[in-house]
Amino acid sequence: MARLLVIMPSGEIYDHDSVRWYQYQDVQRSIDRYHNIGDAFVFDSSLKLLNFDKIGVLEINKPDWPSLDRLREEYDYVLLRGSNYIHGEMEWHDTAAVLKKLGLPVLAFGIGAQAPVKGRMELSEATQEVLRVIADLSTSIGVRGAFSAEVLADLGIHNVRIVGCPTAFRRLDPDMNIKLGPLADIEKVGVTLRREVSPTYAQNIERYLTFHRDLVKSLARRFDTVLMAQGEVEEKKLVFGTDAQKEEAIASLRANGWASKWYLDPEIERLYRERLFYSDVVADYETLVRQQHLVLGYRLHGNLMALANGVPSVYFTYDSRTAEFAETYRIPSFDVFRDGGFVLEDYWEQWRYDAFNAAWRNVYDETRKFLIENKIDNKLIDRATRTSGAGMLKVA
Repeated sequence: MARLLVIMPSGEIYDHDSVRWYQYQDVQRSIDRYHNIGDAFVFDSSLKLLNFDKIGVLEINKPDWPSLDRLREEYDYVLLRGSNYIHGEMEWHDTAAVLKKLGLPVLAFGIGAQAPVKGRMELSEATQEVLRVIADLSTSIGVRGAFSAEVLADLGIHNVRIVGCPTAFRRLDPDMNIKLGPLADIEKVGVTLRREVSPTYAQNIERYLTFHRDLVKSLARRFDTVLMAQGEVEEKKLVFGTDAQKEEAIASLRANGWASKWYLDPEIERLYRERLFYSDVVADYETLVRQQHLVLGYRLHGNLMALANGVPSVYFTYDSRTAEFAETYRIPSFDVFRDGGFVLEDYWEQWRYDAFNAAWRNVYDETRKFLIENKIDNKLIDRATRTSGAGMLKVA
């Protein structure tokens, strides 16, 4: 069993490999601050794929330098959970110096790049140095998709493997396969929300929000829908807040120029009051998506949580990050900036999910190879050793 150190863990661990937000029982402590619980999905999923008996946190902001010699003896490798690290605004603190001094192998598990709408992606010297240090300390770096691999290649880093995101494999089921039933049988639908967006990465905010608004309303009129938020302050207050905080949240949305013009209308306000879901516990999202017949929307990890549990999903792509992810797994996707509207019937076609199923299996195999070549004790089964009959395993 391995001993691992985590950089930027994104939540507290309980029951060995499950993650929830810090001090989750006291929601008032964080109700006024945004945090993306999707990052906790990735952390939770990463732990579920690994065999380990000890875990600690590696501090990169004001590190305890004398402790690094001790940590080198007490741990086997460093885990950098997958996230959107490769962009112009990333703050790494003392990561490069800490990793160099520590000298342990690094498992960079599904990291990704994000390109701006305009101009070149300018990476800081600190980001470039961290990536090169990780490459030197790893057999391979696990990246989100082809675009992220190209960005690293431009930096002279070629020891990469495309592994998508560990959330896809969190159920540890090598036979995961999505088969569509009749669309007429679909009743319960989860819609993953992302109201806050940056014009640096989304090319047209008006189109983004009006399309988002109209999608939510059309699905809510047709299905028994739940609106799945992932950390925006106003949405959290509407779920967990006092009566006064809920009204404060609505007032804030009405005062927000983008939201008031292009998103919040009386119907959305009613849906927000009646159908909004948020939790600081990753397991709560998994329980929710397993109750749905379809999950679709804007959230990369919220949608992937559904797919990992065999629930069909459609991605609405709006930046290089979401487009790359959909490409890696061949996930049925709709570009929100394309002409025309979204018609669900056009995406409820088995061939689309057959393509996803095949891509999922390929990335599963690549992820297992990635972990093995980095000498990481893991729980992924070699699919090639499985019999085609009773689903038993051959012993190599």
